[in-house]
Amino acid sequence: MKERDIRSYANQTQARLIAGALLLLFIVGDGLIYLIYGPGPALMGLLCLFAGLLPVIAIILIFWGIDWVVKRANRD
Repeated sequence: MKERDIRSYANQTQARLIAGALLLLFIVGDGLIYLIYGPGPALMGLLCLFAGLLPVIAIILIFWGIDWVVKRANRD
């Protein structure tokens, strides 16, 4: 019987869920703004979405950096 890598499956599923949520947010959310209000407000909506994602991306990068430092420090 073949062994399954549960952690790999969980990471893959989590990445897909995040990508799907972002696609829904950007395409459906901003698409509705475009259809209802026009291209100007849709552009402002994109700007606001990107500005809202900047702190999240910064936090993720900080955590990855901390994880990298801890893994390098624990090599012994």
